[in-house]
Amino acid sequence: MQTDSTSHENVTKWDRIAHTDAFKDLMAAKARFVVPATLFFMVYYFALPVLVGYAPDLMKREVIGPLNIAYLFALSQFFMAWIIAALYVRAASRFDRMAKAILTEKK
Repeated sequence: MQTDSTSHENVTKWDRIAHTDAFKDLMAAKARFVVPATLFFMVYYFALPVLVGYAPDLMKREVIGPLNIAYLFALSQFFMAWIIAALYVRAASRFDRMAKAILTEKK
């Protein structure tokens, strides 16, 4: 268990880091990626049931043999999730470098 002085010391370190411009830049960079990616995926995900409900003739249109637009759209959601995940992994390496720079700067 931590003593009060150790706990107070950790809070102080955190407060110092949290108020730096570098940390604020890191949080802003994460938000610039995560918020639009999440909104895009939510719109993309909910487009399928909305289109099936409001444009059933379009979604029933056969594209390749018995595969219709609705099935292809549903399958594309798997690929879209993988693409967004890959983009996040790439962005996360940048976030990690930024975080490491913050921590090494504050030692």
